[in-house]
Amino acid sequence: MKLTYSKKEKLKSKKLIDQLFVEGQSVSAYPLRLVYLQTNFDDGIVAKTGVSVSKRNFKTAVDRNRIKRLLREAYRLNKADFFNNLTTQHAFMILYIGKDKPTFTQVETKMKHVFKKFLDKVSE
Repeated sequence: MKLTYSKKEKLKSKKLIDQLFVEGQSVSAYPLRLVYLQTNFDDGIVAKTGVSVSKRNFKTAVDRNRIKRLLREAYRLNKADFFNNLTTQHAFMILYIGKDKPTFTQVETKMKHVFKKFLDKVSE
């Protein structure tokens, strides 16, 4: 798996996002929450991922966009370590549920924790 986050890997389908929040399961490592759903994609991508930051906790778009950039970058750098062995296809939504602005190292360490929890839960 390449260290890229291409357009094909982005979760954009409104139907799939709604289904993800209705039927999906989640794991948390504060301040991140990963909602996931096993599904099938036509294009052969293993995982499609979206990121979200609450407008309630971060009023200005500048702050929300910065956190979303950090989340996407942490995902891009760590996805190969965790998802190379995944055989099933999943849709992911990574939510930032904290109330203060994080640094990249904080986001990256929590992203690794969330992915480990996800793999533990899926392998059961």
